[in-house]
Amino acid sequence: MPLPGPFLFRERSAMNLNLYTLCVIYLVYSFLGWVGETVVATAKGRRFTNRGVASGPFCFVYGTAGVLITIGLNDQHTSLAALFFGSMIYATVVEWLTAKLLERIHHRRWWDYSDKKFNLDGYVCLQYSLLWGLLGMAAVRWGNDLLFRFCAHLPPLLFHAVVWVGMALAVLDQISAMVVVSRYANRHPRLEQLNRELGRGSERLRQKITASVEKRIQRAYPTAARPEPTTSAEKQLSLADLLWLFVIGAFLGDVVETIFCRITAGVWMSRSSLVWGPFSVVWGLALVLAAILLRGGEQKSESRIFWFGVILGGAYEYVCSAVTELLFGTVFWDYSGFKFNLGGRINLLYCFFWGIAAVTWIRYGYPLVAKGMKAVKRRIRPWMTALLAVFMAVNLVTSALALARYDARTSGAAPANAVDVLLDEHFDNARMERIYPNAKKVEKAG
Repeated sequence: MPLPGPFLFRERSAMNLNLYTLCVIYLVYSFLGWVGETVVATAKGRRFTNRGVASGPFCFVYGTAGVLITIGLNDQHTSLAALFFGSMIYATVVEWLTAKLLERIHHRRWWDYSDKKFNLDGYVCLQYSLLWGLLGMAAVRWGNDLLFRFCAHLPPLLFHAVVWVGMALAVLDQISAMVVVSRYANRHPRLEQLNRELGRGSERLRQKITASVEKRIQRAYPTAARPEPTTSAEKQLSLADLLWLFVIGAFLGDVVETIFCRITAGVWMSRSSLVWGPFSVVWGLALVLAAILLRGGEQKSESRIFWFGVILGGAYEYVCSAVTELLFGTVFWDYSGFKFNLGGRINLLYCFFWGIAAVTWIRYGYPLVAKGMKAVKRRIRPWMTALLAVFMAVNLVTSALALARYDARTSGAAPANAVDVLLDEHFDNARMERIYPNAKKVEKAG
């Protein structure tokens, strides 16, 4: 958790990552993941088994894991041990989250490792986690370099065009997959109404695609094809519920960090992630994810919830640190002065704090907040929720623009347009330093 502590300025090497290179990693590893999954499934079943869900040859969990591993462990590429264990943790977390979210949404289990030793809820198992570690280590240490070298030989215009086309196809593929899977898992009246409005020709095409994909799902994911759901139907959290949970979690996180800073450092310091209001985005997102993923886990032992929090919270904080550094050229916390830290992004002590926070939230916090939200839900009008959503969206966008401009301004870049001038006027260096007192600009080698 981004709690204040000894902030030691450190120099990091350039990450050599941008939107296009990350898109290449996402597309290539999604394709390679599909190839590997299909080959293994075909060999086991002794007949061709397409492990893709929708129309394209993609397994997007591999692409997502590849991007996160690359961002998170790029500055650890010289240490094979750090790459292996970091990749193992990141990819395992991604696989567990994907399986958990799919089951939460569709009440069906898409894969099950319950028959394998050292598995966790059937979502992940040790042998595949070790394989993830090897694959991630190879990707960051050698695979990414090969990709970047290949891309460097392409004309920039052609390279950009290929990336945009590839991502467009991938996004459409994912959208179609979500629609088809939703139809397959739980037919929705609105979808049926929409399908009827598409016309006879498109309807026949839709039915053909849907039938093909559903047949593929039955072959590739027989566990998901079971007629009975694997989980009991819990009351789903609405978007409004998630919004209020995010805001409440962000506010409580900011309060906790502010008080902790006062106790440990003896000073009152802004711990907000946003330019307007006492909100910590890291905490808000963390508590929302905990509510989605760990909800209903009150029956689990506190030790199990604790270790879930340690692992998930540590991985989450590491990603947040790496992503914000990549986007804004700034580190917002640094644990280099702590023992047992990893790149200064996380340390063992605060990972334990994440575990304590998980137990406190699941056992006491979330039930209390959910009860309070239920009590006041009748008094919260839809327009209040809409107004809050607009405010937080504007707050998030403005904060991102202000941070990006802050990074550019401190690098000597003059305002390029009216927006930059406006940001310089309202969010000058003095104000940004008050809002983000621990933020330090990264010195890039070269």
